Amino acid sequence: MRAMSKSELAKAAGVSTETLRRWLKDDFIAKQLAPLKLKKQQKKLPPRAVQIITEHYVISSEPTIND
Repeated sequence: MRAMSKSELAKAAGVSTETLRRWLKDDFIAKQLAPLKLKKQQKKLPPRAVQIITEHYVISSEPTIND
């Protein structure tokens, strides 16, 4: 897993960055990310945060052939 920007992660999920922001406010995800002490305005998410989000929402963070 690698660090990703929120826009890269949203693109991988096929949603807008606004939708991704709403997902990050979800209780389960918020509790999982709390120990990482992420800032709301942080653009790049660390690998552990990307892993938590991609596993919960079943997102492939690997680039596809069409990218």
